[in-house]
Amino acid sequence: MFFKNKNIVIGVTGGIAAYKSAEIIRLFKKEGAEVRIVMTESAKEFITPLTLQTVSGNEIHDSLLNANAELAMSHIELAKWADIILIAPCTAETMAKITHGRAEDLMGAIILASKASIYIAPAMNMNMWSDKSTQENFKTLSKREISFIGPADGEQACGDVGKGRMEEPKDIVEFIKNDHKKGPLSGKKITITAGPTREQIDPVRFISNNSSGKMGYAMAEAAVEYGAIVNLVSGPVSIIPNTSVNLIKVNSASEMFKKVIKYMDDSDIFIGCAAVSDFKPSKYSDKKIKKDDISNIDLGLKKNKDILSFVASNFISAYVVGFAAETDNVDTNAKKKLEAKNLDMIVSNDVSDKSIGFDVDDNEVNVYTKNNKFFLKKDKKIRIAREVLKIVASNIN
Repeated sequence: MFFKNKNIVIGVTGGIAAYKSAEIIRLFKKEGAEVRIVMTESAKEFITPLTLQTVSGNEIHDSLLNANAELAMSHIELAKWADIILIAPCTAETMAKITHGRAEDLMGAIILASKASIYIAPAMNMNMWSDKSTQENFKTLSKREISFIGPADGEQACGDVGKGRMEEPKDIVEFIKNDHKKGPLSGKKITITAGPTREQIDPVRFISNNSSGKMGYAMAEAAVEYGAIVNLVSGPVSIIPNTSVNLIKVNSASEMFKKVIKYMDDSDIFIGCAAVSDFKPSKYSDKKIKKDDISNIDLGLKKNKDILSFVASNFISAYVVGFAAETDNVDTNAKKKLEAKNLDMIVSNDVSDKSIGFDVDDNEVNVYTKNNKFFLKKDKKIRIAREVLKIVASNIN
C-alpha cells in the first residue's frame, strides 16, 4: 500500500493509449491511493468515461464550466486535493498547452493551480515526438521540475517503429513509486513520539490527556514517504501505523523516556509530538483504591522527566523538533519553549480551536526555527506533516 494517504489526479488525453489508463488507475488503487480522473473531450473518443468512473470509483471531471461538478468539488479544490498529477497518455497538443500555461480546459487549469508533483507519460507518433517544437516543450517542462516517464521505443498504432509509445502502466506506477522513495529525508533516521502517556494511580486508574496521536502518526507517515527510517515511540492509541514504521509501544512517560534514549543513539532527527504527561502520582497503589475506604485522596504529584529538553541537551548532533499545544498566547509560549529548551524548531497550534485540536483530522500551525517563521494554514494533518518535514529537510540538507 505504498500510495496510502496519497491523492492522485490522472489526466487522460486523446490518444490511442488511453485504453491503458484504466490499468494505471487499478494499479494505483491497489497501492492504496485515492484516484480522481480528468478527461479531455478527445479522450472520450478512445475510452468511455463510464469505464474510468467504474475503475476509479469516482465521478469523472471533464469540464471547466460544469456547474454541478463545481458544486461538488471545484477545479481549484481538486488542484489543492492532489498530491500527484499524472497525465497518461499525454499528447503533443496537451504538452504544448501546458508549456504555454493555457487554462482553457479543466486539465490546464488544475495544473496551473496545483502544487502537486506532476508527471507526464507522452504518447504520440515518433515524428511528432522528435519534432523540434515538441522537443523544445519537453526541455521547457523538464526545467520546471515536471517529470517525464518515457516515451518508449516500439511499434506504434500507425505502423511506425520508434520512440513515442506510452510506457506500460506497471512501469509508470513503478517510476512514480521509485521517485517518491528518493525523498528529501532519504536515509535519515528519525525518532518520533506520538500520543498520550498514562501515569497509573492504581491498577485501574491513571492520569492522561486528550491526545489521539493523529499528528504524531501523520509525521511518521510523511517521514516514510520522504525516505526516512522511522522509529515511532507511541503512547496508547488506536491508530495503525505505516508498515514501514518501527513502532515501539509504551504507556508511561518514564517508559517513553527510556525508549527515546535508546533509539536516539543513532538518530539524526528527533520530533517530540507526543503529549507527555508533565506529572505522575508520587505514590502508586498496587491494589485498587476503594472509594469507600477514603473520604479524600491526595495524589501528591511529582514531575516527569522532560524528554524534549533531555534530547536537545544530550544529543547535540541531532536536529530536534518540538510541538507546543497551547490554549492561549500560543505563539508567545511556543517561542519561549523554543529558546528555553534550545530546540532547532517548534510547531505550535491552538488546541482551544476544536476544529484543529485533539482527535480531529485537520491542523493549522506556525513553525518557528531560530531565524524564521512559517504559517501552515488549515489542512489535513498528513499534509501539514509533509510541509513541516520539508522545512526540516531544508534546514539539515
